[in-house]
Amino acid sequence: MTEAQPVLAVLHPGSMGAAVAACAAATGTQVLWCPAGRSAATMRRAAEAGLEPVSELGVLLERAAVVLSLCPPAAAEDVAREVAELRFTGVFVEGNAISPERSQRIADLVGRSARAVLDGSVIGSPPVGGKHTRLFLSGPPNAAALVTAMFASTAMSTPFLGEEIGQASALKVAYSTYQKASRVLAALSYGLAQHHGVDQALLDVASKRAGSYLVETDYIAKTASRAWRWAPEMDEAADTLREAGLPDEVLRAVAATLRRWTDAKDASELSVEGALEMLMPQPLDPHGEGISMPSA
Repeated sequence: MTEAQPVLAVLHPGSMGAAVAACAAATGTQVLWCPAGRSAATMRRAAEAGLEPVSELGVLLERAAVVLSLCPPAAAEDVAREVAELRFTGVFVEGNAISPERSQRIADLVGRSARAVLDGSVIGSPPVGGKHTRLFLSGPPNAAALVTAMFASTAMSTPFLGEEIGQASALKVAYSTYQKASRVLAALSYGLAQHHGVDQALLDVASKRAGSYLVETDYIAKTASRAWRWAPEMDEAADTLREAGLPDEVLRAVAATLRRWTDAKDASELSVEGALEMLMPQPLDPHGEGISMPSA
């Protein structure tokens, strides 16, 4: 008689989480999620990914051998606290874009009852449409091997970095420090050039350099629509730089810039011009209050 395949639970399947979960489901792994309090969009993504709904978090944690937390960085500790309070006994994978210090706090919290805690970081686009993504792992090797088996031969690979909690988070933060900050700087550069009527000349100059983000003007609106997630990531990156004794002011400014795009959350129809307009200071009405500016 063959041994039953371990069950995976995903908290909470956004666009990345649903795509990652679908990879595991494709291997025959049973993948659970809890729809309580989730949006209609999340429910639709979960259904499309083949996830099995479980009405209560406690029941989900009893059934799952592995729990993968993929949520906005600001919610990572709250999600972990819920799991810890219900005394989850399996393998908990902290897969969010958070600092190594926060990852260690979560490991200490959940590790009071869990069999093992893994530090994880997802780098890449959601693994759909032929795209391949990596879930980097650090922590107990046996627990990492269990997670790796769930994604075998899929578009999600699981490189193992080492046994130290925080290594996977450090890699994510180091990569995001450049990748996301560069996108913001590219948007500001283009906006400045456009203001002075030299945007086409800027694109011509940038096109002479291979791989320059400056030529990808369509990504300005995409950056704006993702800013609600990216701003907390830049805060985490700034905290990590500070802990390492490195200057954090640049990333604090990047996070502040991203917050100007908060209202553009998941806005698929936002134009480049609309995104740049949202970066401008809001005019004040006679009472000194900001007047809302159009975003598209």
